[in-house]
Amino acid sequence: MPLIFAGGLIFGFGLGFSHMARPEVVLDFLQFTDFGLLFVMFGAAIVTGIVFAIMPRLRDSAPLTGDAYGRRLKSFDRNVLIGGAIFGVGWGLSGICPGAAYASLGIGNVTILWAIVGMFAGAYLQGVWRSQRAASETTPTGAD
Repeated sequence: MPLIFAGGLIFGFGLGFSHMARPEVVLDFLQFTDFGLLFVMFGAAIVTGIVFAIMPRLRDSAPLTGDAYGRRLKSFDRNVLIGGAIFGVGWGLSGICPGAAYASLGIGNVTILWAIVGMFAGAYLQGVWRSQRAASETTPTGAD
């Protein structure tokens, strides 16, 4: 748990230091007037790609969970498309994504609480919808 906490602090500090926790910077990126966020994303993708390629060769299992490394591929379906669209609209309206929202709160942006409340409400509603859908799929619909 301390490693996760330290990683979160480092991630949040990096977002705050690079100004990526400021909604106006993100909105400038989405309006194609500032491409600094693009370089941050590419840098993160390169580091992540290197770690994903090297770690399975260095260790047999994940350091925190002990689970074996493996790829979890998900199919591209309606849920992915709808979820991505909702995420994109929320990102464009608030100018912030979930990870950066907490860092934005940490740099004093109290109004970001509205976006955080929206993220929690959306996650809760998605959980309710998914549990109702699973319950309806397991309930018998007719007599034999």
